[in-house]
Amino acid sequence: MKAQPHPDQERRLAALRELDILDTDFEREYDNIVEILSHLCEAPIAVVNLIDADRQWFKAETGLGVRSTPLDTSLCSHVILEEDFVEIPDTLADPRMADNPLCCEEDGLRFYAGALLKTEEGLPVGTLCVLDRKPRELTEFQREMIRKLALQVTRLLDLRLALKRQEVLAREIDHRVKNTFASMSALVRMQSSRAKSEETRGALDQIAGRLASAAALHDQLHRSMLGGDVELAPFVDRLVGYLREISGEGAAIEARIAPASLPSEAASIVGLAINEFVANAFKHGGAPGSSPVTITGKTDGDHYVLTCSDGSKADARVLDAIAASGGLGIKIIETCARTLGGEHDWSLGDEGVVLTLRWTPAKAA
Repeated sequence: MKAQPHPDQERRLAALRELDILDTDFEREYDNIVEILSHLCEAPIAVVNLIDADRQWFKAETGLGVRSTPLDTSLCSHVILEEDFVEIPDTLADPRMADNPLCCEEDGLRFYAGALLKTEEGLPVGTLCVLDRKPRELTEFQREMIRKLALQVTRLLDLRLALKRQEVLAREIDHRVKNTFASMSALVRMQSSRAKSEETRGALDQIAGRLASAAALHDQLHRSMLGGDVELAPFVDRLVGYLREISGEGAAIEARIAPASLPSEAASIVGLAINEFVANAFKHGGAPGSSPVTITGKTDGDHYVLTCSDGSKADARVLDAIAASGGLGIKIIETCARTLGGEHDWSLGDEGVVLTLRWTPAKAA
């Protein structure tokens, strides 16, 4: 007997589509769950099963050897119409499955037990189930394990959805920031074209140029957060180029970065710390060019050490001011160090005020 569609089929399918999980590759987290469940329930088959409009698709399976089967023969399509947990000791004794070819054939599926996988809104998108080729019953412990592991699968699905929504939000924010920069730049250039004074036009053109550089800097940091690994040296080189443009004519910033590959999130954090140091250096150390900023990076055993110096002629009072500062830039740098899982310190050297960040790349978050 073919199962009837779910009473809220349209919303259920929309929730499944939003997960964007159908036809994705195997993932170890799901594979581990079905392997553990098969062992605990002493069942030859265990499946993470998602019910599509015309098929059931397996995100993880052991004992089947296929990724999908037609909905006409799906046992789980009946189960999503039921309560949270269903156990069928003998499928041939159940009118919903007695004529199912998968159950009737020799060595067919004679036992089924599964727990629903539900969205936050309570819509069933699939099941975590075990099957056997002989009639049987589970122990209470085995039933409880199916329920608990189904909750783990649900949490994985919820996490997947949260990450997807976060990516959508990040793209929307990026789009709005780019539009803002573009609008501001267009307004400044329009005012420049109307300016009667050559000096005013020059100043407005310079502002427009800095807006363009700020937009490029935003794009650089945004791209570094999109996933995958980032090569630190070219990333910092590009970042420094944008900072020179933003900081104005004569801004002296040099970078000497030893090769390192970081997760994109960690590279973005490093970029944020460099940006804050440069901004503070030019804000408190004088006009750009009068205090050249130097950024160096090197590997030291298991650690990576990033050093930023401002080239100023500061004394110990500056370090006291930094230690007592409640400024946003200083707090951002401190937060960057913590997020990297590392440490930072301020000191005085031949090249002025020095910020040192030290972290273990493998542990960078």
